[in-house]
Amino acid sequence: MKLWPYCIEFMGQLRGACTRQRTFLWMCTVIIGFMIRPDLLGVTSIVRATGLCGFCYDRLLDMFHSSSLVIESLTSLYVGLVIRTFPLCRCNGRIIVVGDGLKVPKSGKKMPGVKKLHQESESNTKPKYIFGHSCQAIAVLAGAAESVFAVPLICRIHEGLKFTNRDHRSLIDKMMAMLCSLVLPIPYYFVTDAYFFARKSVHATLKQGNHLITRAKKNAVAYKPAEISTRRGRGRPPTYGKKIKLGTLFDEPECMMDADSPVYGEVGVKIRYRCIDLLWRGAGLMVRYVLVDHPSRGRGIFVSTDLTLSPLEIVRIYGLRFKIEVSFKQAIRTLGAFGYHFWMRTMKRIGRKGKTQFLHHEDDCYRENVRRKMDAYHRYIQLGLIAQGCLQYLSCCHTQRVWDSFATWLRTLRKNVLPSEMVTSLALRESFTEFLMDKNEKSIIAKFIRSKISVQHALGMLDAA
Repeated sequence: MKLWPYCIEFMGQLRGACTRQRTFLWMCTVIIGFMIRPDLLGVTSIVRATGLCGFCYDRLLDMFHSSSLVIESLTSLYVGLVIRTFPLCRCNGRIIVVGDGLKVPKSGKKMPGVKKLHQESESNTKPKYIFGHSCQAIAVLAGAAESVFAVPLICRIHEGLKFTNRDHRSLIDKMMAMLCSLVLPIPYYFVTDAYFFARKSVHATLKQGNHLITRAKKNAVAYKPAEISTRRGRGRPPTYGKKIKLGTLFDEPECMMDADSPVYGEVGVKIRYRCIDLLWRGAGLMVRYVLVDHPSRGRGIFVSTDLTLSPLEIVRIYGLRFKIEVSFKQAIRTLGAFGYHFWMRTMKRIGRKGKTQFLHHEDDCYRENVRRKMDAYHRYIQLGLIAQGCLQYLSCCHTQRVWDSFATWLRTLRKNVLPSEMVTSLALRESFTEFLMDKNEKSIIAKFIRSKISVQHALGMLDAA
């Protein structure tokens, strides 16, 4: 019971995203369902977790497809709430923003945006090709106690559809456009993997006064600055000097330095590194390269557009990039933020080859239906991420209250580490019935859920409690 007032207060700050009060109440019901549901079987699990009547299932579907829930306003309000609420990780006065891609398997033959996707993985547990949605997500790093975690901000489906044949944007273009749409009020370091080691990423971040930290590919090259020549002749003076294959710099051990590993979670590990500033021809500017030889992870080349950042700090910041992958795991397995099953009845079936769906020859009504269905997917994903952010907020800012409400058992209980999303979800689930039965609880959200509860489901919830 101690946790729910803070949870209601967190959700109440998103009221401006809904044009109607009833839509806002259904939205809060969905977020609560995401946080407390014991299974991840789509919208039906939300109905079961909150004890709603059966007719509420159709109401929830209508909410996901409703234009009264403006996805852009919802994202903007949520990003501002995260910036104000969480203890964000900072370096040189800048926050750390992480971006990555995610492939979500989908078997629906009538789901817009589903296509055949290739999975690159070093393990043999993943199939090489899957049918699904290709998403890209952005998160911001926050920390408390001895924990650092990634708070998800936004996630969108960026492949599978072409509404016009004049759209030549790449995944990098869409990622950087999505990052700029957040309009973050604090300068930041944008941390990505080697896929975003490109000119477009650098110029998009520098244009906003921010910096990029990424990893260079194994075959990357750089250039020394051109030597100043006093000889006058025809033509423009050279800009780039000697070409250097970055991989060959590991063959000069006398230039490498020893240091303790700054990577998160590593203690007693020694690394060898080298820092050098060279011209990156792809972007046409000077960047800082840090070559690292790790005893277990092997060799890596890290890149930063901020020349004032120390080499070990670059390695430390890039080492935190994996936190967004941990966030993906929690979003998928704990909250089911990508478990939508909305089909489009009038859609043409996806072929066996699973190519991108081109819609520029379709009529306006068909394209509008596809946009409506894609908006429903994005609302489902965004509300799932908001539910995850709410759990992280309770875990980070009300840690002791979470442990006090956690009325079950864990084999390993570490008080110096923040409770996970699963622990916080269990704590909320244990006290949900008490929250609804409290007569002193005057929250409009609690009253709304109480008015929609099925007596049979409510008795089952009481028996389970």
